[in-house]
Amino acid sequence: VWMVSTSLKTYQQVFTWPPEWIPRPFVWENYAVAMRAAPFARYYLNTVILALGVVLGRLVVCSLAAYSLGRLTFPGRDVVFALLVTTMMLPDQVTLVPLFLVTKQLGWLNSYQGLIVPNLVSAYNVFFLRQFFRTIPKDLDDAARIDGAGRLRTLVSIVLPLSVPALTVVTLFSFTSAWGSFLWPLIVTTRSEMRTIEVGMAFFADAHGGIEYPMLMAANTVALIPVAAVFIAAQRNFVSGIALTGLKG
Repeated sequence: VWMVSTSLKTYQQVFTWPPEWIPRPFVWENYAVAMRAAPFARYYLNTVILALGVVLGRLVVCSLAAYSLGRLTFPGRDVVFALLVTTMMLPDQVTLVPLFLVTKQLGWLNSYQGLIVPNLVSAYNVFFLRQFFRTIPKDLDDAARIDGAGRLRTLVSIVLPLSVPALTVVTLFSFTSAWGSFLWPLIVTTRSEMRTIEVGMAFFADAHGGIEYPMLMAANTVALIPVAAVFIAAQRNFVSGIALTGLKG
């Protein structure tokens, strides 16, 4: 609320005491000025591509991994799952340098694949989906196998339709993390036309000495709208997905 309020104030109104929650008048020009002060349209486009790529990629990769670790039986399955869970304890900074070197060797700096591909796998999302998949009766798999369905067909036609709440949670988590990511886009992008919204706002604040608070809050407000819209649209499935996951080990 304070962010939206500040985005509609003049610079002098920001520092008035006592604070004014409802500015008089509303300075809508702050939004237009902020959008013209930097190529925010390009930043938004890059962020949308990043967020959608990460969401779609994680849904595919994490669903396949979770299905194999949760519903298939093969030698070393538990060891693989234990190693996967162990990676959740590693801070991102530990893998940052080798990940950057690999990305550079592949020639993916200042590219969408450099932004998206390193974020396609999430150990937490694999763990989350695995726990949900294990709550689905295996009798359904047996029935599908009797009808001639393979593993992939069983996953696509039976398991995934029954896992919409969990998939919604993964979508929301992946979208918000990708939309708000800062460190990795900052490292792999050096050209202005490839910056995401978070990186772009940081450079914008630095270029203006960090004092253009109304314009900064206007840009932040616009950046928050997609995340808020996705959460509101997915709220019911999000809550049910959190509640149902982990009911059985």
